[in-house]
Amino acid sequence: MTALVWIAVVSLASWLWLLVGQGFFWRTDLRLPPRREPESWPSVCVVVPARDEAAVLPHSLPSLLAQDYPGQAEVFLVDDGSSDGTGELARALAERYGGLPLTVESPGEPPAGWTGKLWAVRHGISLARARTPEYLLLTDADIAHAPDSLRELVAAARTGGFDLVSQMARLRVDSVWERLVVPAFVYFFAQLYPFRWIATRGSRTAAAAGGCVLLRTDAAERARIPDAIRQAVIDDVALARAVKDGGGHVWLGLADRVDSVRPYPRLHDLWRMVSRSAYAQLRHSPLLLLGTVLGLTLVYLVPSLTIVAGLVSGNTTAMVVGGLAKLVMTGTYIPMLRYYRQPLWLSVLLPVTAFLYLLMTVDSAVQHYRGRGAAWKGRTYARPDPALDEQ
Repeated sequence: MTALVWIAVVSLASWLWLLVGQGFFWRTDLRLPPRREPESWPSVCVVVPARDEAAVLPHSLPSLLAQDYPGQAEVFLVDDGSSDGTGELARALAERYGGLPLTVESPGEPPAGWTGKLWAVRHGISLARARTPEYLLLTDADIAHAPDSLRELVAAARTGGFDLVSQMARLRVDSVWERLVVPAFVYFFAQLYPFRWIATRGSRTAAAAGGCVLLRTDAAERARIPDAIRQAVIDDVALARAVKDGGGHVWLGLADRVDSVRPYPRLHDLWRMVSRSAYAQLRHSPLLLLGTVLGLTLVYLVPSLTIVAGLVSGNTTAMVVGGLAKLVMTGTYIPMLRYYRQPLWLSVLLPVTAFLYLLMTVDSAVQHYRGRGAAWKGRTYARPDPALDEQ
């Protein structure tokens, strides 16, 4: 066999492994686990870190205040140094819509060694502890919840004995770029962190979706949340890892009625979303970066390239093997497109999207070495200091 055929064979073998050996990551039927309503509903405090969120808050905060929850619940919005009147708007929305009690406070600028979001979360949890809640709902300011969202999360946690229940909010897919990039973003995330492995006791795989995390207060205390992860840029994955390392039972799945209202109309917006944390995901390692680039190329680009190269050179075997690899790849992506209610023909563009993600990842590393890595809303976070994590 020629070198071209061997490359195609390796790519096909990789896809066959991903199809059956990576926790069936491509399936999208993992929603909230079976649940029943408890005899008595535990108290819950909702913590919302917010920085310059005035544009989205009218679409998200009222949904939290309107939660139909039978037990005691309260919302704490922590204004993380906003310059657009986020805190004042939150108070006005609470006065207009009523519902759950709302407290708005600001902790000031984060000290060295803390990300702004986690410093805000720390302040919110500190406020919540005065109410001694059994659960904390950590949710972002751009997430809208169905009226029964909190009720369903608590019922699932109590029924399944979970210390952490997280739902990956359905992201917006209105613009052309959102349709091309967003479903693939969730698809790639599930490939890295297969949801079925996360829920398996004894598995090392741990992840959560930061937009919607219901967490037992005692599990948070055992895991020293958020102090133990105060430097984390990818805080949701770090949070789930800390809870699981502390003996907690974690569950993550896709959401039906928990939605992100944040728009990403331009490629630039999506590029920033991915590139700000991609190199941190690789632990700022040049070797992991190289492996990621080679892996993305082999798995997502080689099938199409071998089809074209086989067609040009007349190598039928390379065309067939590459075509089979592309067929498997396309088939695994279709369930995610259906979940996002997108046309299935977008599946043939997955290699294009994967190439964009490859470029975003490389750009993330470049920005890191230029001193602009992990930049978000006016703040830039350096590589975590291991000495601080040991304190």
